[in-house]
Amino acid sequence: MAEQPFTHQQLFNLKLETIEQRLMEYYQETQNGTMTIKLLLALRVRYQLGAKEFALVLQDLVRYLFMNTKATKTMKQFFWYFVDYFETSELRILGLKLNPVRKFIEKTKSLIKSAAKIFQNVTDSEAT
Repeated sequence: MAEQPFTHQQLFNLKLETIEQRLMEYYQETQNGTMTIKLLLALRVRYQLGAKEFALVLQDLVRYLFMNTKATKTMKQFFWYFVDYFETSELRILGLKLNPVRKFIEKTKSLIKSAAKIFQNVTDSEAT
């Protein structure tokens, strides 16, 4: 299957059942979570434009992608558009998965090191 399985006309004109079937087939064939998330985001736009039947389109697939696959840059970037697909407790878990504590620790270490250098410079200048 091609990298982009839908044209923009198809995304905004096909019936819900057709899009769901084709998108599931696309993901099963390619396992391309990044493109699948982007396509699901386009369907979220369709919902926001008034197609209420697209409210929680492919909820099981969205939940699977975010909960059971490796976090990608696309997932991190678009996660907040899919918040209503998850329960509050799951959101906390996903928040940790998509924004790892490791990055927080690395930033904290960096801040502590720079603060220590500043403190060392201040104490050195006071000693002279």
